[in-house]
Formats: sequence, structure tokens, C-alpha cells
Amino acid sequence: MRTLRQDVLYALRQMRLSPVFTLTAMLTLALGIGATTAIFSLIDSVMMKSLPVADPGRLYRVGAGMNCCGQIGPQKEWGLFPYTLYQRIAAAAPEFEQTAAFESWFSSFSVRRAESKEPAKPLRSEYVSGNYFATFGVNAYAGRTLLQSDDQPSAAPAAMLSHRVWQQEYGSDPKVVGSAFLIDGHPFTIVGITPPGFFGETLRSDPPEIFVPLQQEPMLAGQNTTLKTPLAWLRIIGRLKPDAKTDGMAARFTTITRDWLLSELGAEYPQYLDQLKKVLPTEIVNIVPAGGGVAEMKAGYQSSLRILMVVCGQVLLIACANLANLFLARGSARGTQAAVRLAMGATKTRLVRQSLTESLVLAVLGGAAGIFIAFAGVKLIVALAFHSAHFVPIDAKPSLAVLGFAFGMALVTGLLFGTAPAWFASRTNPALVLHGAGRSTRDGRALPQKALVVVQATLSVVLLTGAGLLTRSLMKMEHQNFGFETDHRVSLRVNAPFSSYSPEKLDATYRALRQRLEQIPGVQHVAMGMYSPFTNNWDAMIARQGQGKVDVNGDNASSWDRVSAGYLETMGQRILRGRSITEQDTASTPNVAVVDEAFVKKFFKPGEEPLGTHFGMNDEQYSGMYEIVGVVRTANYTDPSGHWRMPLLFVPLAQRGHYNTAMSQMIEDRSHLIESVVLELHGSMQGLEPQVRRAFAEVDSNLTLISMRTMEQQVADRMEQERSVSQLTGLFGILALVLAAVGLYGVTAYGVERRTGEIGVRIALGANRAQVVAMVLRGAFVQILIGLLIGIPVSIGCARLIASQLYEVKGWDPMALGGSIAALALCALVASLVPARRAAAINPVRALRVE
Repeated sequence: MRTLRQDVLYALRQMRLSPVFTLTAMLTLALGIGATTAIFSLIDSVMMKSLPVADPGRLYRVGAGMNCCGQIGPQKEWGLFPYTLYQRIAAAAPEFEQTAAFESWFSSFSVRRAESKEPAKPLRSEYVSGNYFATFGVNAYAGRTLLQSDDQPSAAPAAMLSHRVWQQEYGSDPKVVGSAFLIDGHPFTIVGITPPGFFGETLRSDPPEIFVPLQQEPMLAGQNTTLKTPLAWLRIIGRLKPDAKTDGMAARFTTITRDWLLSELGAEYPQYLDQLKKVLPTEIVNIVPAGGGVAEMKAGYQSSLRILMVVCGQVLLIACANLANLFLARGSARGTQAAVRLAMGATKTRLVRQSLTESLVLAVLGGAAGIFIAFAGVKLIVALAFHSAHFVPIDAKPSLAVLGFAFGMALVTGLLFGTAPAWFASRTNPALVLHGAGRSTRDGRALPQKALVVVQATLSVVLLTGAGLLTRSLMKMEHQNFGFETDHRVSLRVNAPFSSYSPEKLDATYRALRQRLEQIPGVQHVAMGMYSPFTNNWDAMIARQGQGKVDVNGDNASSWDRVSAGYLETMGQRILRGRSITEQDTASTPNVAVVDEAFVKKFFKPGEEPLGTHFGMNDEQYSGMYEIVGVVRTANYTDPSGHWRMPLLFVPLAQRGHYNTAMSQMIEDRSHLIESVVLELHGSMQGLEPQVRRAFAEVDSNLTLISMRTMEQQVADRMEQERSVSQLTGLFGILALVLAAVGLYGVTAYGVERRTGEIGVRIALGANRAQVVAMVLRGAFVQILIGLLIGIPVSIGCARLIASQLYEVKGWDPMALGGSIAALALCALVASLVPARRAAAINPVRALRVE
């Protein structure tokens, strides 16, 4: 123990005597470990953490598909279920203690206290079955949870508030529990508050703020209820009994689902029964562990997190190579000191132990600094990854497991990179070293260091090229032609009017709201839409008149939006042929539609005239419902990356379709509940929001403004994930470049120091400063050139791995490659120029005297 204490004190003294080496090594280790730990912490939170519920290992999800929102018909890999199918599955699952269902998307309710005259608040909501909280083993923070008795058609309406909204919106008022609240105008009793750490079954930004029983959906949705329709909109999670197994459950639920498709969906759409029978063998329901909840964020961010994990691994390798260089350089510089100690009687074991102790002390200090960086880094990464979210339920700090991994990595790093110098030192021949043997202008001991610089250069060019490709892709994505204008446009997200409003009241409300908003100074035009770009998407199968049955499995879908008159003009979407949607398109005139160029290209033959033709949605019997009166420039409303994109059509808000089936009529009626308003401004947005809120309150106190942002912000938010990956990769690329430059500087400076005598002789024999500088730079750039020769083809190969993340950018993009080469060359020049100038300033007399 005494010897160990002496070794540690000696190590600290040596570190104090070499502050530049100590700080460089610690900073290298801290940055490498800190950055890696921060990313692993995010991956741990998104991909691996369990829900804060009782015994999460017994939770299993029915269906593994990640379909969103509402689906009608076959899904292949099922993930969403209609309520009636959920009931069948729950009844056939004796292995589950509880089987809960919950909404797959957010609704937004207008909520206020019954006795309050304050404006209603728009709260994100989630419909859940009555046994939802019991299934997860979650107790209420205050009051009680929802119960099975609350989820009955005759039950008194009850709801639960999230702990966060209770704190922030209602000041943690204990009187909230048991109070009457109006939800979309209907009286509810708040029976409890969820616990602080529970944000629902799905990790996602801006989680639900109020939970409502499923059986209250018909009251709140009115004639637009989906509860008993064939629309698949629920996800299912069950809690397995202690001694039960999931064997055979997937096959049983698959059979139940196939039977449901034939019986209920086939009864709703008998014309598609034959097509349903053909696809039945492909319909699968899997059973997957759900201890981490529904992996929605995991599925959405999986590719991006993998890229960042590879990037961090490369940064860590560069940091390790840099650290190895520093240890090797220090070991070589201490060769004479080691020889003296051996000559004075020190044992080889003592020498190795002392070197390892010093390395481990340095590693522990660097690892501690890395953990500090990791804490700050996680917050930065979460802020970059979810900058448009109001709240992200991710604990922005490394977990104990990740911290243990980081500290263990630091110890292993110290052990590995302390071993080589210690081993070399123990094999030193004191007599030869003290007599100057082995001194040469070409020291073979520098070869490992130069090789490590080549590795650093290779990894740096790969990282920089990847960052350049992602940045170029993001720039092209941001500056593509979306088909609509973003300048001077403001997008308002509105809490939809109550579904209990009659068509006449809806139309009157919309007219009054448009007129009132147009009175606000600076507002030139006002238009309304079911949704605006990159906020939502509705799609349907297209049935052209005279083309026969729609193939439910074919590529015949188009996005569609219901909009007010003047919407296309307000959005700056140019009409190419025919006309736009106007005030003359009313409920008493024939139904019309305006389609984009992509629609014409997909559903019409070359040269075929679209104007005047008719089509319908989802069924051939309605194929004459809409007449095409205009063709608009192709617009991208759904996916800026282009990976998932459909043609687009617009139908008038003032017109209504009439269907024979309840399901189709429900979709038609719901499409008239407008959630988006677009303003075209003349001037700035300053002071606009209070005026907009006042206008909403004056027209209808039940209308609430959820958010207001410029169209540029709305488009930018849709590319949040791509921007986050690009920024983080660029940040790590810069970090890698700095570390590589430090490594090159260290090797070059060490080389100059060892060749002091040789350089002195060259200067004494007539070499000028420029020749000495050129000699040193040539030696440094040989390593960089080798790194580039290896790194460029590796970069092009690695680009194929991120091809799915790129938009209109090839792996051999000359700008990305050229930029990475130029950046590396510039940093190499700066890093090697300092020791080169120092070499040129060597006094030959002093150099030879030192020799």
C-alpha cells in the first residue's frame, strides 16, 4: 500500500511538471469519452430504458407494426386495431392478467374548469381503456386512476390529468382532483393526477396531458365517432400472468384478425371481399416485449442513432490514437531517464508498475472530466435533437450503467496505453542508451506514432466527408421546390371545432373566423385547410370513373386536403391549367377538385386530358363524385426527404360528399373539422398572436389556438431529425479534426526534437530556413497524404451505409469530399507549421553542443 501511495504521488508530481502533456492527454480523453458517453446516454434513453411501471418485463405488445393514426383494411404486420377487434383479442388472451388498449395518435381537447371564465386550454389527450393504468401497475399521484367502471357507456365522464400539466397549468392546486372540467364543452370529473415520471406508454416528445376513457369517445366525437367502426386506431399491450408464456398467442391472434377481416370489414365493404381473401395469408399479428413501451421514437430515430453511434466510435478511436501517440512520445522522451533508473538498481517490474500507475491516474482524471462533459453533452444533444418540442420526457443525464461504462473505458484506456511505454522502458539497455547508441536521424520508434497519425487522418476524412454529405443533403432538402411559398406566411394550428356542431354552424363559424382574421392589420389573405404542409396527411384510394374496381393492394393512393376558397392562392400554389377553388364552389354546386401534376402523371396516360374527368375515393360506386376543374403545380405536403410521398388533390371546404357506408361518411364529416389556418402577411409578426387569440375568442370561445409559427419554421421543424444528425455529425467531425491536428502536431514536434542535431548540421552546411520548413512539412504531409489515399475510398464506401438518409446527394459528392480534404489539409498545415518554424529557428552551434 505504501509503494502504491508513492507511485501515485510520483505520478501526480510528474503530471504537474509536464502541464502541457497532462492537459492535452486529459482533454483528449475527456472529449473522446464525454462525447461517446453523451450519445450512448441518448441511445440508452431512447432504445433501451424500461417504462417506469411495475414489473415491465411482463408487458407484451400485441402487434409490432408501427403504422400511424388510422388504418382501414389489411396491414400485413398489424400494429393498429379497431375497438371491436381489440375486444375479440382481449377475450381470447387468458395468458394476460390485463389487456389494455390506447389511442395511437393525439387528439387535442379544449379544456377549462366548469366554474372558470378563463379561456379554454388546448390539451393533448389520449383515449385509453379503463384498465390502462392497472395494466401498467401505475398508481395515481393524487386521487385515483381510471378504472374499468369508468370505461362504460353509462358511466359518469371521468378523466386524469398528467402531473406536468397539473403543475404548470393549474399550479399544483389540490382542488383540481374531484373538480368538474369542460372537455370540448362536455362536463367531466378529474378523478386523479398521474405520477411525475409517467408520460404514457410511448416515449415521444410532447406526451399526452389528459387521459380519457375509450367509452367517452362517442360523446366527444359525436357523429364522427370511430369506436365501433372498422377503423384501426388502437394499440394493445397486455400484462402476462406470472407463470404464463406467450407461446401460441401470435398464431391465435393472427387467426382472430383474419376472421375479423372477413366478417366485419368484409361486411362493411362486400365489394372487396374477394380481394381480402387473397391477402389473408400475408396478415400477421406478432407478440413482442413491451417493457420499454411502444417503440415509436426508437423506430423513428433508429437509423439516425446508428449513424451517431458509428460517428462517436470513430471519434473515440481518434482520441485513443491521439492518446497512444502522446504516451509513446513521452515514453521515448523518457528513455534516458528510464536507463538511469535501471542502472541505479530499479527493477523492471518497478518501472512497469510506475508507468502503469501514472497512466491510470491520468485516465481516472480524464475519465472524470469526460463524465462532466457527458452530463453537459446529453443536454446539448437532446436540445439539438428535439429543439421544436415543448417537452421531451427524456432524463437528460447519463444513467449509472452508462457512467460505469464510461469510467471503465477510461481505466481500460489508461491500462492499454500505459502498457506499451512501460514495456519498452523495461527492455531498455542502460549502457547503450547512456552511451548514445541507437541515435539516428531515422528513428524506428517513431513509426508507430506516424502510423497512428495516418489512422487519425483516415478516420477524420471519413467523418468530415460524412458530415459534409449530411449537410449537403440537408441544404438540398431545405431549398427544394416545395410547390408552395413560405415567405410572409404564418401557420396557425387550431383546436378543431366541436364535432357536435351542425354543418350549418361549422360553415358559419369558418366564415366569421376568416372575416375577423382578415380585419387584423397586416393580414392580407386568410385561408383554411384540413391540414397544412408537414403537419398531417390524409390519403385515399382513387377510383376513376369508368376504370372499374379499385385494387386495394395496388399503388392507387393519393393525399388529399379539404380547403377553403383562396387557399391555393394564399399558399402561392400556381394553377397550371383550369381554375382554382373559389367562393362559387358551394354546397349547392357540383363537387369539384383541383389536382397536382403528380396526380395527373400517376392516374392519367400521357396526353390524356384531366380537366372535366371524374373520380371518387376508395370505391368505384363514388367514382363520379368529383370533377377535376384545375391542375396545380406539384406540391410536397408530406415528406421533404422524398422517401414517402404521394400525389395531392384539393377539395372545397364548402362542399360535402354523401356515402352509403357509415365508415366513409364518418371520414367525410370529420374532414370538415378544420385544424389549420394560413395567414399571408404584409409586414412583421410582432404583436400578431394576441390579436389572433382575441379574434378566436370573439368568434367562438370554444376555438383555441394551439400554436402559431411561420411557414419557414413549420417546414424547418419537419426536418428536425435530419438537421440534428447533420449538426451532431459536423460537431463530432470538428472534434475529430482538432484531435487529429493535435496528434499530428505532437508527432511532428517530437520528430523535430529528436532530429535537433541533424537539423543543426543541415543548417551549418548551408540549408536555409525555407528548406528546413519544407523538410518538416514534407514529413508531416506524407502521413496526411497516406491517410487521404486510404480515407477517400473508405468514405465513398461508407456513404452507401447512410444513403437512405441522403436527399439528392451521391456518396462521391465532390463538394463534400473536397471540403473534407481541404479542412484536413488546412489543419495539418497549421499543426505542422509551428514545429517547422521552430526547426528553422534552431541555432546550429547550440544544437551540436547538445549532441
